Amino acid sequence: MSFAVQIIDQRVNGISNQKKEVFSAELGINNNLDREKTAAFTFLVAQSVLGLEDSSVIDGIVDGGNDFGIDAIYYEEPSDGEINITIIQAKYKNNLHGNSNFPENEIKKMIDAIKSLFDPNVRLSLNSRLQEHIEEIRSFVAEGAIPRVHAVAANNGTIWNSISQSHIDHAKKFLGDQVEWRHVGPEELLLLLQPQSRIETSLQLTGQSIVEQFDFRRVLVGRISVSELARLFEQFGDRLLEKNIRRYLGLAGNRVNEAVAETLTNEIQRGNFYFYNNGITIVCSQFRHNALAQTNSTVQIIGLQIVNGGQTSKTVHQVFREIGPDIASAQVLVRIYELPSTDEELVASITYATNSQNPVDLRDLKANDELQRRLALSIEELGFTYRLKREDRAVSSEEFTSAVVAEAVLAVWRCRPHQARFSGSKHFGALYNIIFTKELNGAQAVIAALIMRLTENKRKRPPANAPDFLVYGSRFYAMMLGRYLLDDLGITLTELDHRNFQKARELLEEKSANYFAQAERDIERALKPIIQDKERTLQRLSATFRRGDLVKSLTNNEVSALRGS
Repeated sequence: MSFAVQIIDQRVNGISNQKKEVFSAELGINNNLDREKTAAFTFLVAQSVLGLEDSSVIDGIVDGGNDFGIDAIYYEEPSDGEINITIIQAKYKNNLHGNSNFPENEIKKMIDAIKSLFDPNVRLSLNSRLQEHIEEIRSFVAEGAIPRVHAVAANNGTIWNSISQSHIDHAKKFLGDQVEWRHVGPEELLLLLQPQSRIETSLQLTGQSIVEQFDFRRVLVGRISVSELARLFEQFGDRLLEKNIRRYLGLAGNRVNEAVAETLTNEIQRGNFYFYNNGITIVCSQFRHNALAQTNSTVQIIGLQIVNGGQTSKTVHQVFREIGPDIASAQVLVRIYELPSTDEELVASITYATNSQNPVDLRDLKANDELQRRLALSIEELGFTYRLKREDRAVSSEEFTSAVVAEAVLAVWRCRPHQARFSGSKHFGALYNIIFTKELNGAQAVIAALIMRLTENKRKRPPANAPDFLVYGSRFYAMMLGRYLLDDLGITLTELDHRNFQKARELLEEKSANYFAQAERDIERALKPIIQDKERTLQRLSATFRRGDLVKSLTNNEVSALRGS
């Protein structure tokens, strides 16, 4: 038994015990130790690889009967006409020998699933959790989004065997470059889980470089061969990217990365790589170089971290492994910033400012924003905690993350429920100033988050008579509950503050059942003229709840006046 297998088993047992009630309430797993451990392992893989919060991880777990060999599925709104989908198949053995290959038949199941699940015209019988996700994805595909699938095969053993690889290679003939395969085993999981020591290494510069000093900070600007990047990743791997705010998006299906690879593999264009790429940005605690060397000097770096250019670096490493040292003629711009170890805010600002080529999660970088600090103080005065940054611990009942508050405020008070769910990457970007205005106070934020908690609990634990649109319309319910609450309080949103917060909270608890019933009637009434006589499928409902016309129908005076009729 390897050390990594032991540590992962300990972590899986811990998650299984910690999430037992959640697994029972949301996944229907009761008194089944094997299913609990599989769910816990799936949870660990999804959270470690994708960096998701607990609730999002649980939401994507679909293990059960009629699951097409898929244990979890995750996706976001389409970007550039493509929708990125991650499917996870997790296999966990209790014998802990750690020497079993990922099963061949499970690879075949994943291939069959990919061929069928994302075709909007194929009828399938799936378990309800998977069906809801698949029909939502298919609604995007039906509107023209191209699915890009990241297939993750995870186990507490070794990678799939050569026969399984032949199945994958054969599948590429008809799946093309829309699918990327990845194995996640105990060694990689352990690497993702454990804190890393700082990186000390050297870089061989090419040609002349410039070093400048100002405000007790130093900057080196020069260029390096891309083979130097490949060497770094061969030696240190993803440890180089701990401060980077994006996960590696993969080569397949990512246009920026595909363009990088295409240039590097083209003998004619390879020499122009320097001019096509934005370069690599490195932060460190110290760098040393030979100031007397005119060209081709070596720089020694302590505490090296790549904060921009991680996508380029990973792709360079992948191409280098495929075609070898031939790519060494390609060169890339490098910027090295020597910053005090205490200057975390500047590091965050540099990371924020220099990342623009691919979608990023900006939440952590907004944590020091003045609006966020003021909101945190206002929420604390009400007896709640506002978690500004992601942390590796569960969220308590008296605590809200900034991501939850952003989604809740956008849905409830800004009347944009369709953007609340599927524009998460924009909540701390393009939508930030719409959500977090100067007028937003702690009372408004907490009430919105409490409303969202109610509606999400209803979605995750639907009653037997729940309408078919609840699974896609929970943010719309939240919007309506906010309107009803303000009506009963007899106030406008700007008047909701610490003085009437307790009254608003008590009224929400007292009338939530009535509010839900009324929201269901109002939403059903608004849906009828939109769907008309079309077949009411989950796929069509999913598409409908992403549309602005449904929001307009629910927020106009005519529908609002229907309340109480």
